[in-house]
Amino acid sequence: MGEIPGARAELDRLGGALRAQLVELISELTPGTGLDLLFLDEPTVVDWHEPLKYRYSTDFRGARAAEVGAAEVARLGAGRLAAAGWTVSQAPEADGSGTVVTGTRDGMSIEIRVAEHVPNVLFSGRTPAMALFTPSFEWPAPVRTPENLTPGYVLCYECDGLGRCPECGGRGWLPDEAAGRVKCPECLGRRVCPICRDAGELAISQLQPFQRGYYPELGKRPE
Repeated sequence: MGEIPGARAELDRLGGALRAQLVELISELTPGTGLDLLFLDEPTVVDWHEPLKYRYSTDFRGARAAEVGAAEVARLGAGRLAAAGWTVSQAPEADGSGTVVTGTRDGMSIEIRVAEHVPNVLFSGRTPAMALFTPSFEWPAPVRTPENLTPGYVLCYECDGLGRCPECGGRGWLPDEAAGRVKCPECLGRRVCPICRDAGELAISQLQPFQRGYYPELGKRPE
């Protein structure tokens, strides 16, 4: 696969901007909270359809001061995001347990979750999902052909000399409309042909009787 020019640099820029905004929010809304666990180190795959989509994301938990109520934290968080140019909305949790402040900007999103009955404040941040590489899979060449068979061997009846799994071509997965990818049912993700194990050929002397049936030219095994 080939890198999409500028895509990783742009995703890194957005990841850096997201982290900087989260640091401001955490420091203001939950002062004294250590930031050692605020990780946005590497983008992860969030969409397995080709081309794969990556994004930076994090969930971080802080604690509001005892004298500051949840409503005040939500108000301060919404104000901070709005002042920084984020589009802000506020809504109750679906179960009524608290409030969610959501900010969006440049495809990024930040959520702040607060509740009166607990001091915890949950910060979540996401960059947009971006493709970083162009898909470039090519079906592999066979490792064995009639011209380069080892003497006393025949082409594997399962992969016809390919060596790699004949179902997925050695990727270990197949495209799937819903999930993007599913484990190959032929090789179970092992990538190689389940019969010859990447050899592309089978020793005639070691063929089982049912396997010889794939090679009528061999005839029956001598008694």
